[in-house]
Amino acid sequence: MRSLVISSNSSGGGKTTITLGLMKALMKKGFDVQGYKVGPDYIDPAFHSYITGKPSRNLDLYLMGEEGVKASFSRGTGDIGVVEGVMGFYDGKGIDSMYSTAHVSKVLNLPVLLIITPKAQSITLCAEINGILNFEKNNIVGVVFNSISESYYKLLKTAVEKNCNTKVFGYVPKDEKLALKSRHLGLVQSSEIEDLNEKIELCSELILKHVNVEELLKYFKETEKYRDNFHIENKSIRIAVPYDKAFSFYYRENIELLEEAGEVVYFSPLKDSELPENIDFLYIGGGYPEVFIKELSNNKSMLRSIRERLESGLGCYAECGGLMYLTSGIEDTDSKNVFEAVGFLTGHAYMTKKLQNFGYAKLKVEKENDVLPTGLEINCHEFHKSYVSLEEEKIYGLIKETYDGSLKTWNCGYVKNNTLGAYGHVHFFGNMKMIKSLLDRF
Repeated sequence: MRSLVISSNSSGGGKTTITLGLMKALMKKGFDVQGYKVGPDYIDPAFHSYITGKPSRNLDLYLMGEEGVKASFSRGTGDIGVVEGVMGFYDGKGIDSMYSTAHVSKVLNLPVLLIITPKAQSITLCAEINGILNFEKNNIVGVVFNSISESYYKLLKTAVEKNCNTKVFGYVPKDEKLALKSRHLGLVQSSEIEDLNEKIELCSELILKHVNVEELLKYFKETEKYRDNFHIENKSIRIAVPYDKAFSFYYRENIELLEEAGEVVYFSPLKDSELPENIDFLYIGGGYPEVFIKELSNNKSMLRSIRERLESGLGCYAECGGLMYLTSGIEDTDSKNVFEAVGFLTGHAYMTKKLQNFGYAKLKVEKENDVLPTGLEINCHEFHKSYVSLEEEKIYGLIKETYDGSLKTWNCGYVKNNTLGAYGHVHFFGNMKMIKSLLDRF
């Protein structure tokens, strides 16, 4: 597989739009394309998968570790790998480039294409590009400009080729039809955009017309196959996983590990009447239960099915939106009314206007429980505009190191019967002891 990283100077710089359009353009040229996403994001990989027809894979050095990132990368298949970056090229966990797109590109030794959306700049933009090129040793091979006119592009191309030691591969014209809608946690999910095909088709055609794709293909680099030691034993169990518009935030590798442990059975809390039969474990990932809470709440038979099974001892792990769903009720994002949820965990989930405990953190199991061993440390990521007020006892202590070296601490992680619910998103490749502990009872 030959691969390339798509990065930018900032969030909102056009990475996702160009990545999606380029994937489709390469497929039109007959290539089998594999998508990847740097960082912990769930929404962009879903867009990748929508286009390529195969699971996109996350590459997160903090959550997965270097060996985990390499293993995930090697699980990709196809002729061409397109890696979408996160934030700005050098933006990572703190005030250095650790865990950034730049860091991942170095670990995997991949070339990088910068996507820049300029505004009222010319020579100053050249200074900015030179700053990115010279800040650290990097694998940047060139630039594509986004959302500009042809005349502006000609000016910038001449200026960059004169003042910067990098190639200009082309541009994508400004077109309001390319815009992707956002909501409180980022882009609206691919499954919710009715005209997504038209947007992707338009972007791919603009790229084929205005970007020198044939020249760019020369810079895609053949990548090596890395060792993959991330496996667990088959326990011959059935694992239920909710998957619909309300719950869709899953790392592909987490699901693959569960598939090694047994049979994964998908269901919809929105449409199905009850949990699948004869299941041994329930894994509820994140998503947007607060957006679809009216529909979730109206499905009384599903709420009752889940509550009764958890009360009878079914093993369950619920993350973020999954945690919210297990509470007594969730506040609707629009009306601010609280609607009934599963009701297994006593208390409610409430929406806020700002992010709560945003970013990477390390959690430690501090209190004895029946699900995870005391003292276990887990790398996680939180990204939510909500909080829960629950009567259940908390077992996690979390620590986040801020940019100035100070520490922020808080508690989370609720255990009841054989159920664990928490806000932190976890990638099992960086936390193999956790997934093995969750399934140890089988």
